[in-house]
Amino acid sequence: MVEKNSAILAVETSCDETAAAVVVGGQEVLSNVVASQDELHGKYGGVVPEIASRAHIERINPVIRRALEQAGISPSGLAAIAVTNRPGLIGSLLIGVSAAKTLAWAWQKPLIDIDHVQAHIYAAQLGRERAWAFPAVALVVSGGHTSLYHCRDPLDIELLGQTTDDAAGEAFDKVASILKLGYPGGPIIDRLSRQGNPQAIKFPRSWLGKGSLDFSFSGIKTAVLYHVRGQDARSRQVNLDETSRADIAASFQQAVVDVLVGKTILALQQQGLSRVILGGGVSANSTLRQGMAEACREAGAELFLALPAYCTDNAAMVAGLAYHKLRAGLRADLGLTGRA
Repeated sequence: MVEKNSAILAVETSCDETAAAVVVGGQEVLSNVVASQDELHGKYGGVVPEIASRAHIERINPVIRRALEQAGISPSGLAAIAVTNRPGLIGSLLIGVSAAKTLAWAWQKPLIDIDHVQAHIYAAQLGRERAWAFPAVALVVSGGHTSLYHCRDPLDIELLGQTTDDAAGEAFDKVASILKLGYPGGPIIDRLSRQGNPQAIKFPRSWLGKGSLDFSFSGIKTAVLYHVRGQDARSRQVNLDETSRADIAASFQQAVVDVLVGKTILALQQQGLSRVILGGGVSANSTLRQGMAEACREAGAELFLALPAYCTDNAAMVAGLAYHKLRAGLRADLGLTGRA
């Protein structure tokens, strides 16, 4: 049952999305406003921190105002203000933290600090009337993170493994750049892969040591580069037809998904759990969602997927997790700062 007077306004500016949301009771999303910066960073092939922070300054107030208007709530109806303060781009984080601290002080509301990655784990609880997802093994896979966790509850989270180099989402962006597909690379490769053969090219799967729950995606990125340009990877000449591009994209994507799914099921077995949570921007990938669902069925595990609206960076997941911190009495003071 949703508790009355438990509406939380959250702000998220950890990277290049300016977001604000109002969530009641940790699950009922009243508003979820996201201002994307893809058009600003696309020509550079990735996020430019200085551009991101300047755009946050311009957009933060209108985004917060719109979130309150869509939720139909006034400051007096809020229980707390939440904000992502770690990890992320330090310039971007400080814009959101400064805004949230100002509102908490002006409106005399509790301030709650939120870990961005933990919020991605919680995103699978939003907008659904389903069984409780915890305890579980959680895979968070995005442009900046590829990590496995043992989640005893929303606030008790233990890191099991993480990437030793590139995050999966970063590898998607770099491969899209190699294939001259555009930015952001993840959605483009996902769409193009549907036209290709995922078995056309045997790209390597990096499993690391026996029983390892860590990830490495630099090798497959290099394998794609050499496949496209030959051993002289300095060459800028890329002459591929659409069929070749689709086959490379599909084969690359399948190799990444195989590792993500395989290590998640290994973690599930090692921890003796029966639930899997999948979150982060790359969790919107159709092949990953399908592959994880099939693997969980075979393992007899229940899968909790974030709805598409809550896969990429958003503030609803921040507000949802903040509800549990508020109930636990975990609050921040006005000295809060961002941590990269």
